[in-house]
Amino acid sequence: MTMEVLGTLVGAALQGQIVASAHTSLHCRAEMNVSMNATYSPVNVTILTPGSADYKLLARKVYMIAAGVIGSIYVICTAVLSLGVKERNDLFAKSSGKVLPFCSGFKKSMRHGPYIYLIASFLLISAAVQLLQSNFVLFCTHAAGDLRDHFQNLVLTILISAVLSIPFWQWFLQRFGKKTAAFGISWMIPFAILLVTLPNVIVGYTVAVSSGFSIAASLLLPWSMLPDVVDNFQQMNPSAAGLEAIFYSSFVFFTKLSAGISLGISTLSLQFAGYSSGACRQPYLVVLTLQILIGAAPGILIILGLIILIFYPITEDTRRETELALNNIRLQTRRSTLIVI
Repeated sequence: MTMEVLGTLVGAALQGQIVASAHTSLHCRAEMNVSMNATYSPVNVTILTPGSADYKLLARKVYMIAAGVIGSIYVICTAVLSLGVKERNDLFAKSSGKVLPFCSGFKKSMRHGPYIYLIASFLLISAAVQLLQSNFVLFCTHAAGDLRDHFQNLVLTILISAVLSIPFWQWFLQRFGKKTAAFGISWMIPFAILLVTLPNVIVGYTVAVSSGFSIAASLLLPWSMLPDVVDNFQQMNPSAAGLEAIFYSSFVFFTKLSAGISLGISTLSLQFAGYSSGACRQPYLVVLTLQILIGAAPGILIILGLIILIFYPITEDTRRETELALNNIRLQTRRSTLIVI
């Protein structure tokens, strides 16, 4: 997860620097400066007005360059993964189980109680984090005038804070338990509300650090809890084998689904509020919508997700019991294999 957040940091930094020349706030600032200079002396300046053909051409060019750079990095990393990682079967694992077809395995996994609680909880939490991330730049640009020139640095601050805090969360969940560590995600709620009420530079960077702190927990904890769910399922269903891929792929699907739903809600909400991508100033209803998408909506979703997580049945004691039982099974299988050899 550290490398994933670090990769996100590199991607955000590269794309932010490449597309900065096409950001609306720069052209809005240019228009204001030229209009002020025109009052006193004629100035020959070429302005790329947002929405014009030249502006769209520039924006398309820089975004295509950014897409090419990020896409090239993606292809390189995929090649490294495909060529460098080899899958190997566990020779000492219990091999008497029957491999279920995908549909049967999916139905069986979706009837497993701990898995349902984990998916439902982090579906809401992932949607909250995605709402905050996807609307943060728009909020800084249109709803918080003092932060308009700092949005790139604020995004980098969030990602750097997330990278640096992952080791802390790893220590915390080992020391105090995973369910306890999950409530650290709520750390961003009061700071997000503070940013909506007091949108200034100091509060903005404070919120960026705290948000990165919480985002790191939201990224690390589900992938730390999902193996416990798989182990619990294997203990309760020893005859079912080969369902790990279904558990992991289904979890990724529901996580991406929540991100897509949150993006759709954000887009529709801003569209109904009258948002215009080429406008330097947005209507008050758009500003109010951005404030809700940054403050109230993520807070409600996180609280609902944490309430569901309270009923998550796997504790540290049950996790240790499951681990001990599976280790005993592996030990017995290893001994029987050695006897046969």
